Amino acid sequence: MGIVNYIKESFKELNNEVTWISLNEAQKSTILVVVFTIVFSLAVFVTDKFFQTILDAFLSYIK
Repeated sequence: MGIVNYIKESFKELNNEVTWISLNEAQKSTILVVVFTIVFSLAVFVTDKFFQTILDAFLSYIK
């Protein structure tokens, strides 16, 4: 009965005790996360290409 009681109380708390954000705020937050993810991935890509170019030049120099 412990797990069943836990699940019932969890649902009760989610419905009555939790303050949910509005749909508009959730959409704005989601857009912000998507934009940040794209910017961060582009920064990682550019940094990776930069170091790859330097490493390729160094390795071709020492051959």
